[in-house]
Amino acid sequence: MKQQLTQSDIKRYNFTLWKLLVGGIILFSLFIAGVGFGIFGTLPSFRDIEHPKSNQATEILSEDGRPLGNYFVQNRSNVTYPQIGQNVIDALISTEDTRFLAHSGIDFKRTFTIFFYNLVGKRQGGSTITQQLALNLFSEEARQRNFFKRLMQKFQEWVIAVKLERNYTKEEIITMYLNTVDFGNQAYGIKSAARIYFNTTPDKLSYTEAATLVGLQKGITRYSPTRNPERSRERRNTVLAMMVKAGKLTDEQFQVEQAKPLGLKFRSATVSDGIAPYFRAVLKSDIKRVFQERSILKADGTPYDLDRDGLKIVTTINYDMQVYAEEAQREYMKTLQQQFNRSWRGKNPFKGNQAQLLQGVKRSERYKALQLEGKSEEEIMKDFNTATRMSIFTWKGDVDTLMKPMDSVKYYKMLLRNAMMAMDPKTGHVKAWVGGINFQHFKYDQVKMGSRQVGSTAKPFTYAVAIENGYSPCYTVSNEPVTIETPGSAPWTPRSSPSSTIPGMVTLQTALANSQNYITAFLMKQVGPTAVATLAKKMGITTNVPDYPSISLGVFDASIYDMVGAYSVFANKGVWTEPTYILRIEDKNGVVLYNKTPQVKVVMNEEVAYVMTRMLEGVVNKGTGSRLRYKYGINAPTGGKTGTTQNNSDGWFMSITPDLVAGVWTGCEDRAFHFISTREGEGANTALPIYAGFMKRVYANPALKISKGDFEAPKTPRTIEYDCNQYQQQEQGKTELDEKLGF
Repeated sequence: MKQQLTQSDIKRYNFTLWKLLVGGIILFSLFIAGVGFGIFGTLPSFRDIEHPKSNQATEILSEDGRPLGNYFVQNRSNVTYPQIGQNVIDALISTEDTRFLAHSGIDFKRTFTIFFYNLVGKRQGGSTITQQLALNLFSEEARQRNFFKRLMQKFQEWVIAVKLERNYTKEEIITMYLNTVDFGNQAYGIKSAARIYFNTTPDKLSYTEAATLVGLQKGITRYSPTRNPERSRERRNTVLAMMVKAGKLTDEQFQVEQAKPLGLKFRSATVSDGIAPYFRAVLKSDIKRVFQERSILKADGTPYDLDRDGLKIVTTINYDMQVYAEEAQREYMKTLQQQFNRSWRGKNPFKGNQAQLLQGVKRSERYKALQLEGKSEEEIMKDFNTATRMSIFTWKGDVDTLMKPMDSVKYYKMLLRNAMMAMDPKTGHVKAWVGGINFQHFKYDQVKMGSRQVGSTAKPFTYAVAIENGYSPCYTVSNEPVTIETPGSAPWTPRSSPSSTIPGMVTLQTALANSQNYITAFLMKQVGPTAVATLAKKMGITTNVPDYPSISLGVFDASIYDMVGAYSVFANKGVWTEPTYILRIEDKNGVVLYNKTPQVKVVMNEEVAYVMTRMLEGVVNKGTGSRLRYKYGINAPTGGKTGTTQNNSDGWFMSITPDLVAGVWTGCEDRAFHFISTREGEGANTALPIYAGFMKRVYANPALKISKGDFEAPKTPRTIEYDCNQYQQQEQGKTELDEKLGF
């Protein structure tokens, strides 16, 4: 009886146990279903899974798709599966999830194995790649630290992992994973990591490079190749060993690879990292303005955030030309700064310039910070005259030194600045933009945001009006002082250096080539300042150009951006094409948000524009720009104009070729500080050599397809004679005819 009761009890107990087990399974299933329905906490939506709300960097690309830099809070850029090298995929699967291709999001076999290991004190992670991706879809703020809440979130990860596996291929899952992980050092996603650590792309990562990056997922600080290189190398070799175990590497390959050094080519990620930093700063501001003006918004009606929304901005910048422009600047400005420093040796440049010095103090970040601390003027000045450790910019690199802040202000006041822009005159596409000498130290853009007095680079505006009014480049004028009377203003008589004034009768061609002030004033007297100011504005000068006679000599301010646009009219047959630097802007899904079409307008007769190209060529062939030929060997058809303002405060060189128009400016931050001699401070010495260095590099690269051909002459019959031999014969014939007719 006892035995029968025992068996009955066993059956009853088994039945109860099965009921509990089935009930538990049902309850667990209901619980998981509840998790799936969001009863225990909101899950990322299907859209969030496909388009995770991560801080994705906006990429700025050159015209051919090469990266110029990024805007970011987190430096994250996405890639597609074909852009990921097999080495990365093999390293990741071998290390993080060997059964990735076989499981359906949750590897229960691995989960229970890991659970057993953890029970006996061997701590190991059991999440599959899909589960890790699911966790990555929760923001840092949403990730739970409390054990019980974290346990609940673990179940949520399971649900999301299953959803991911049902709706995406393995390739898509591994791509999403590699786009969301943090690799440290502001590298979010495999694309940023490959560039920052090895200066390459994900598809070109070697075995060791891929293993180093995958190894970081064990701990981005502990195994950081920059902070802990030895640990990183050990972890890398562990990953390589796992690749051998998974059959992705042979023992022979492992022996070779594990002996290699880390081979880092580390590039820290900052917003100014990359090329064309001044351009990118101006671009960002312009895009914000365009989006606001055109009401370009996200689907939810909120504004785009360029630091977080992963846009793609394709610009007109030519990557190689940008590099050449930056190289040419660095190369020559070192030499020019030495010239400048020598010219002031033994002299006090601050005598009589205390106001500019005080202005420099008050503009400094140090002064503003001390003001915010509540310091008095007396305390602030005491601080500025107390030596402290600081880092200063030099052309040999940043230097850490002990210096009074007041001395650093003086140092920077005497530091020459420089900027340059180049564009295609036919399309208006800006090809190179160098807004200053060092973006890290000096943020102000001098291409578009800043404007300086243009000096003699304005003279072609007056000559163009004269040519349009029937003057020939061969017309001769007595090179002597001219006075222009203007109602309501004092008479104006320009000055001219005796040493640079050509005596006697001079043709307009020779006068422009040698920048003769008197003859420019003579032409201004004939055509009037209103016509010249009107033409300058039509040619794209957006700053104030008053209708005063002195504008013929360039006593007005303009930006390099505007001046390059204006000179493009000469090279583009009289047509002004708006300088443009955006091709298109796409959202992170490739949807085009904005296309830029430049404005185009005819502002000058084609023949007048062509005659001006001939006159500007004379500047380079036989005039103030001739060192471009004899010193720098630029022999391709080129027109240009040098410019030097009062006291040698600004040096300019404007240049035109059939395919490229460029402008270069050089000067100190304040006009009060300048070269002492015109020989060193003129545009031919301060600006032209940078253009020469740029163009030598451009012409040496045939892939750029910058023609060495001449400017195309108009197909219409010639009405303006620019061949001076022909002109003289015609004038002689007219004189003889007049004599015969008795005039």
